[in-house]
Order: sequence, then structure tokens, then C-alpha cells
Amino acid sequence: RSLIDKDIKITTIERDIKRYEEAVKNIKDFKLDNQINIIFGDALEENISGMYDLIFIDAAKAQNIKFFEKYKNNLANNGTIITDNMYFHGLVFKDNSEINSRDLRQLIRKIKNYHNYLKENNEYTTTFIDLGDGIAITKKN
Repeated sequence: RSLIDKDIKITTIERDIKRYEEAVKNIKDFKLDNQINIIFGDALEENISGMYDLIFIDAAKAQNIKFFEKYKNNLANNGTIITDNMYFHGLVFKDNSEINSRDLRQLIRKIKNYHNYLKENNEYTTTFIDLGDGIAITKKN
């Protein structure tokens, strides 16, 4: 018996070879080959066709706007985009003067820019949830 409903189809993209190989093994072990399509590659370089009810972004935080822009065209009309790691260990709430590393300050600035991008985007409504390291739930208007 399958762990997930037979009508659910999943496409996932993994660029780390070890994680990809582990995912392939798990998909086979759970006999989900017909429901989960795993692609080895960089999600910003892959071209995915089809529409999805749910898109989950858990990738390079500095690239969240690029991921959103690339995959929003694959979002079904009543679809949802979930973005993980929105608070980056609480550092997005700190003043820049409290963060010593220049690279870290730049990353935090990009995460904050993504927050603002979601808040100001009139095509979508976003709810930020304080769960784990923060998630954003974005729905098409």
C-alpha cells in the first residue's frame, strides 16, 4: 500500500549528488517511482513544464526571488508557494550592526528583500508563520 494518494505526483530537484542518490534509494525502497520524479540538477537551470498545486522552495536563500520568479508560472490557479527558512536563525530581525560578517550581512539583506518582495507583490497574498526557522505561505490572488 502506498504512503501517498495515487493521484499525487511530485517533482523534486536536487543538486547535491549524495542527497540525490539517497532520495533515489528512498523513492525505490518505498515503491514511489511512479509518483515521484527526481531530477539531478540546479533548479535555476532546469526547465519544468506542467502546473503544480504546491511549490516548495527550500534552496539557496539568497536566490529566493529568482526561484519564485522562475516557478510562479508553474503554479496552478489556486496554488500555494511555501518558502522555508525565512528567518535565518532569527538574524533577519537583528540590526546589520549586530552582524559581524560582511557576507552574512549581504545574505540577510537578500532574505529581507525577499520578505519585502512577497509583502509588496499584488499578484499574491503571503502569510509569514513563526514555525521552525520561519515559513512563508504565498497564494495566488
